[in-house]
Amino acid sequence: MNRENILVTGGAGYIGSHIVRDLYDAGYNPVVYDNLSTGNRDSVLYGDFIEGNISDKELVSKTIKKYNIKSVIHFAASIVVEESVKDPFKYYNNNSINSLRLIETCVEEKIENFVFSSTAAIYGNPEKLPITEEDKLAPINPYGKSKLVTEMVLKDISNATKSFNYIALRYFNVAGADRGGKIGQDYEKPTHLITLALRAALGNYPGLKVFGTDYDTPDGTAIRDYIHIDDLANAHILALKHLQTEKTSNIFNCGYGKGSSVFEVVKSIKKITGIDFEVKNSPRRDGDPPGLVADSTKIRNALGWTPKYDDIDFIVKSAYEWEKTLKNK
Repeated sequence: MNRENILVTGGAGYIGSHIVRDLYDAGYNPVVYDNLSTGNRDSVLYGDFIEGNISDKELVSKTIKKYNIKSVIHFAASIVVEESVKDPFKYYNNNSINSLRLIETCVEEKIENFVFSSTAAIYGNPEKLPITEEDKLAPINPYGKSKLVTEMVLKDISNATKSFNYIALRYFNVAGADRGGKIGQDYEKPTHLITLALRAALGNYPGLKVFGTDYDTPDGTAIRDYIHIDDLANAHILALKHLQTEKTSNIFNCGYGKGSSVFEVVKSIKKITGIDFEVKNSPRRDGDPPGLVADSTKIRNALGWTPKYDDIDFIVKSAYEWEKTLKNK
């Protein structure tokens, strides 16, 4: 089988590694490009691997030529909202400037299709829920702003370069793990709520901190649209195939159109694990909006995206099975 090579930046990370798995299953050969600052080499189940930074234009160019790359899926980024508030230089450098260098190299090397891992953080504090792609873009933290800069660059470059097309996928809180238990979140310092809560339940942490219980929400905690990693992976494959056939740029939200509060997630985790761990109420974190919920009508209609795992208990259960494998290593 002659597989087309697809370059995946950040493909050793949590989300990237699941897309690499699905790319291979879809008949492609993933070429993973990652500096392993947060990714794990063991999470790359298929394809080829190159260790490097996306700011290294020479190495990116060499890789594109070597593998005759025509399509790129770009994940490599810094993603912690609270950290971005404390260290904005890191986020503008990595997420904006380095992405600009990558896009510049892609255009120079005649890349045709570019799938970008964007974020719901670019919406800031939305005026209404669920959020559509046409709603106001007003990010309230450097993480969201740095991603919005890259979206703006992609739009302008694609307008100026007719052979270069992109799809930006704006997604919300990604959670869960590979249904076969092969890969999942494997960070030494996780920031995702479900992972933190599960590790508290398993005794790795002395309880869970809940940041903010005074939001204008039904139970006072922040609401997020949690999406299972396998549904998100499928959206990326559909986006790639759409670019390859239609050659038109677009932007899509990815989510389930409903949210779960922090306390609702904690309740689910306690139910799934059967463990009553300590929950500590803490002040809000800078840069956290009260609610983010996606209207994904556009991607469902345009790409035929049909989520299969729209259930917080299922998401938690798959993440729990993965965390147990880590604990037993």
